[in-house]
Amino acid sequence: MIESLQQSFSTDQSLSDRLFDLLDIVFPEIELRKFASMGRELGASWEAASTPFMKFEGGKAIAHVGVLELPLWIMGQPVQAAGIHAVATHPKFRRQGHYRDCIEAALEYCNTRYKTLILTTPQPELYYPFGFRRVLESAFTVSCKVTPQKDGFRVLNLHHENDRTLLHRLLDTRRPISNVVGVLSEKPVFLVNEASRPLYYAEDLDTLVVMEQEGDRLHIFDVVADHALSLIEILRCIPDPVKEVILYFSPDRLEPKAQAIPQVLENAYLMVRGSFAAEGQSFMMPRSARC
Repeated sequence: MIESLQQSFSTDQSLSDRLFDLLDIVFPEIELRKFASMGRELGASWEAASTPFMKFEGGKAIAHVGVLELPLWIMGQPVQAAGIHAVATHPKFRRQGHYRDCIEAALEYCNTRYKTLILTTPQPELYYPFGFRRVLESAFTVSCKVTPQKDGFRVLNLHHENDRTLLHRLLDTRRPISNVVGVLSEKPVFLVNEASRPLYYAEDLDTLVVMEQEGDRLHIFDVVADHALSLIEILRCIPDPVKEVILYFSPDRLEPKAQAIPQVLENAYLMVRGSFAAEGQSFMMPRSARC
């Protein structure tokens, strides 16, 4: 059995800075420190959500595997999954067993707490030896011809307290976007993944939509609301005509006639360890919940 590598942000005030020093070196293009700082300012901190498993050399972090709780809705049932995230080894200390030590310690911690573990990675081969398997995902497309009625969306300004309160309410009360694979009330991962992007709010629908428009093509990554609604309702609030919509989640509750197309989102493969009832179904883990 590996000696416990579990650390605590609450008992070691220097741990957060030492972790992000490591992550800045391993993932310089992602700016995780900035996104984590944004999450803290918005009231959902990385440190409160994540349990770190770390190794050190001369007081500096050289390897890390994080574990956080990810409340999911899978095939009509709530599932408290664990998300494995921010897996990192300092380049000077690779191939020396530090990654193995951290992930084995993290898995030992998870084994008595969670039946389902999830991560996304461009390097799935690193996780196969530890019982993870790749699960195929699909995006969904639908051709449409909807006459816009008005410009019904505005971008949330998260520097304003009212909009921060609105965002928290929507995330706290959200209805799972899909009955196949959806997300329940979750904030830290959502904020790290999405708070730096435009978040569109439709007051008439009391709905938040994470989307990007590219000409007459609309990409929708998440829909946050406490009630059912249809794709047509969303499109009627967009002032520019849309001919094609691509949905990056199972559309069974939004537009069930959308066509599934196998896809790897942002070159990151979904990996699962343990039970996963949606395996073999057409779905995609929403971008806002990927870790």
